[in-house]
Amino acid sequence: MGWLAAIQFAWVVWVVVYLVRNHIHIEKVSPVSGPLDAFPKVSVCVPARNEARDLGACLESLLKQDYPDFEVIVVDDQSTDGTAEVIRSFAAGEERLVPLSGEPLPEGWVGKTYALHRASQKARGEFILFTDADLVFEPCALRTAVYYARNKNLDLMTWMPSTRFGSFWERVVQPVVFGFIAGLTRFEKVNSPDSASAMGFGAFLFFRRGAYEAIDGHRGVKGEILEDVLLARRVKQAGLRLWVADAKPMFSLRMYHSLGEIWAGWRKNVFIALRKSILRTLGHVLGIVGFVASPYVLAGASLIAGAPLASAGLALAGLGLVVATGFGLCDELGLARRYSFLFPLGALVFAAILLNSMLGVVRGGRTQWRGRTYPA
Repeated sequence: MGWLAAIQFAWVVWVVVYLVRNHIHIEKVSPVSGPLDAFPKVSVCVPARNEARDLGACLESLLKQDYPDFEVIVVDDQSTDGTAEVIRSFAAGEERLVPLSGEPLPEGWVGKTYALHRASQKARGEFILFTDADLVFEPCALRTAVYYARNKNLDLMTWMPSTRFGSFWERVVQPVVFGFIAGLTRFEKVNSPDSASAMGFGAFLFFRRGAYEAIDGHRGVKGEILEDVLLARRVKQAGLRLWVADAKPMFSLRMYHSLGEIWAGWRKNVFIALRKSILRTLGHVLGIVGFVASPYVLAGASLIAGAPLASAGLALAGLGLVVATGFGLCDELGLARRYSFLFPLGALVFAAILLNSMLGVVRGGRTQWRGRTYPA
């Protein structure tokens, strides 16, 4: 057991050092409330397919922006719930809201990319924000975005939101997923013009119009499930300026409301995000379980079996580092620290989602989302 404790401790230390170094390079957005030297028009594009539950709060927050010149273009992507009624209720008497009805999906397009492509064709702004229907924005979000985009001379700015949690499974699984994504994002490299690394978060893609057109917009990624990441990659490949930042004070997100939604939502693209590599996926499964869950097992086994002091000490030290990391993640996400002790369960669930996503693509070569099936 001693050698196992030593190997695990070394792995835990390596991961913690990596995460701390990566976290240091996350840049943060502060709210801007004062006057700007100019107010270029902003077009906000929102795709909505069966989003009746969340869309109202999103549109209400967008229409309450303190920015003087903007429009909100919302596309009902052939919804079968009450999405169309929600859009109509907000569009009545509101000139800043431009509703678009869904059209049959052309061959080779993914539903969300086509909806955003259609919205972009209607957009009149110098800046175009592509966002999602399950977000709630603070009133100064657009003002702050324009300030940063102009002062940093950015072509694409992509922001990470704060997270709202509701159900038990959201608090257990989602933090593990968010920590995994943040860990894979090399923030120093992504924000460096000298690196090809790129990342895009579909919740907030704020384009300078000329840059969006230069990379052929969503037409250039029309068949991609991970259109946000690939848009960011195309920006970097074109030699344009990309900036990723933590913007928790600007907007919040509640992605999924149940374990079923969490499973279906991440299953559709997590294997694709890992470049459809079986070895990479299996390695991440082992890494997640090995870092988040196994230290609890090894520490408990060491104490029960009466392991020598050295090996038991290493096992407990490794567990202490994991618990401290979980506390830090909870603090970052606004969760009570007690939930960190449930992250091992979340890690096992996320590992199962990774494997399920991999098997679904490998066996069928296709992925499903919101009632549609796409080639993977």
